[in-house]
Amino acid sequence: MSSPFDSLDNASTLSGVVIGAVVATLGSFAASWYERRLFRREREADSALVFGELLRTLALQIAVLRAAHSRGDPFGPITIRMARSVRRELEIYDRNRERLFTIRDETLRPQASALVARLGFALDRVLDNSEALAGQPPDEEREMLARGREQSFEFLVECGDELPAMVQRFAALAGVRLADLDLDMAGFGGGPRPNA
Repeated sequence: MSSPFDSLDNASTLSGVVIGAVVATLGSFAASWYERRLFRREREADSALVFGELLRTLALQIAVLRAAHSRGDPFGPITIRMARSVRRELEIYDRNRERLFTIRDETLRPQASALVARLGFALDRVLDNSEALAGQPPDEEREMLARGREQSFEFLVECGDELPAMVQRFAALAGVRLADLDLDMAGFGGGPRPNA
């Protein structure tokens, strides 16, 4: 014969099982939420480091391009080779651009994209005008192409001057300290050109 205490034991056992299941479920949700958040933060830090290093390399190459431009023929073969090297670096950025969406800073993403786009437009005009000038155009067109190439180069250099600050913003997001870009000390002539 069952006693009234048996049903109380069954009820307390059942409530213990239910409470245990609820606690286990909540713990699982909390662990999953924390893991997703940690994974997202790690992805953001990894992407920030990639873009910080890419833009840092780009700044260094633009400094070398600027130095080549200030010596000898401003748009001679070495300057044009360096400009093509900068173009290749921009292509590496483009291949990695979708990783930019893991960056949660909603002001940094568009600023980085806009800066790289301005660099690309200026660089393409320098290269396109150099190629057109190599084809021996008429004097009037030649003057226009040369002037456009020089203006585009100056714009490229101005945009390049914005890179170190952006590199530091990506480095801060990645939680790392990248060495400061002292391009003059590195011997790449980030300072004013001799004829300026």
